[in-house]
Amino acid sequence: MTRARAPLRRLRACAFAILALAAFVRAHPAHAVDPAFTRFIASLRSDAERAGVSRATFEAATRGLEPDDKLPDLELPGRKPQLAPQAEFVQVPADYLNEGSIARLAAAGREVRQKHRATLDRIERDFGVPGAIVLAIWARETDYGRFKPTYNAIRTLATQAYVGRRKEQFRNEFVLALKMMQDGYGSPQMRSSWAGAIGLTQLIPSEFYKNAVDFDGDGRIDIFNSVPDALAITAKQLRSKGWQPGLRWAYEVRAPQGADCTLGVPEVSRPIGEWIGTGFVPADGARLTGSEQAQSASLLQPEGIYGPAFLTTKNYFVIKDYNFSDLYVLFVGHLADRIAGRGRFVTPWSATQQMRTADVETMQKYLARIGLYNDKIDGKAGMQTRAALGAFQKQARLKVDCWPNAESLRAMTAR
Repeated sequence: MTRARAPLRRLRACAFAILALAAFVRAHPAHAVDPAFTRFIASLRSDAERAGVSRATFEAATRGLEPDDKLPDLELPGRKPQLAPQAEFVQVPADYLNEGSIARLAAAGREVRQKHRATLDRIERDFGVPGAIVLAIWARETDYGRFKPTYNAIRTLATQAYVGRRKEQFRNEFVLALKMMQDGYGSPQMRSSWAGAIGLTQLIPSEFYKNAVDFDGDGRIDIFNSVPDALAITAKQLRSKGWQPGLRWAYEVRAPQGADCTLGVPEVSRPIGEWIGTGFVPADGARLTGSEQAQSASLLQPEGIYGPAFLTTKNYFVIKDYNFSDLYVLFVGHLADRIAGRGRFVTPWSATQQMRTADVETMQKYLARIGLYNDKIDGKAGMQTRAALGAFQKQARLKVDCWPNAESLRAMTAR
């Protein structure tokens, strides 16, 4: 009897093992190998070697590497490109510059400033960049380190270099990320944004190598865990982009009745005193000094004639070079002011609705066709788009508000 049951037990055990293996395979399907991606990665080995990356480091970082086709900003055959999920380009100012968020980050920033006061004071002495500005960038990027990016940096940069819209840029960033591993500044597990930005203040690898500094003096540079190193590199980056010590980033102003919103482009720059002479006045009623009035500034009206207006200095555009978005600069600049003790925006943001990206693209194409617009067709209502739209509104005898709206779109399509 015992001998008869033994083969049966073995048969049942074998069947159970087969079923378990089948269940495992269903739960863990094998990834299809992309031979073109494998060849592409192999083609970067010579670039990496020229950058000082050893063969061992390259192979350790790329062994089994697969593209992440869920990233935004990719150009994949048969799939409509997924737009980058950047709040700066899809939210209206009232949402992006939410007072609750600003107030929370400002309060936290004042506490962080007390904790790192010695570091921030030294940063300002060495680079001329106010501590509140680098704190505001840190807050915007990772909420003072509380937010942890979820993407693998090596995989992300490799994918963007392979099928991203900015392949050449990401090709270089991927190689430099490998170099960071080689030099002991990063690891295969380092996390990044969807665009490969890393560290507490979200730098790309090329900016790391341009501005790396061991600010805490411990003999190594660590942008992931060392607050002094991360903030100092960010300040050095701003200084290298042209930051001018002692210069405000912007002044909120009240625009005079009938002010020409088409002047709101960087190319139109005047001394602040001249803007004041034409009716623009500081919104908080402050009297500006002679040196402040002598500063050159451009007009910024983020919502056209609606909402707050600003006179922006050269430092405004330095922050914009860090992140090319007016709302990002407004967030960072205003948060820095709040950390330093200044008040809220004087003029409230309006409830302006954001038009669909496709509709703004249609408007940009039309404006380009009639010679009023020569910037990117990207569906974003930036400075140049708003000014060109205002010029069209003048021609079409519409209300000139320099803001994308259904009436202007109808007028364009009717033509």
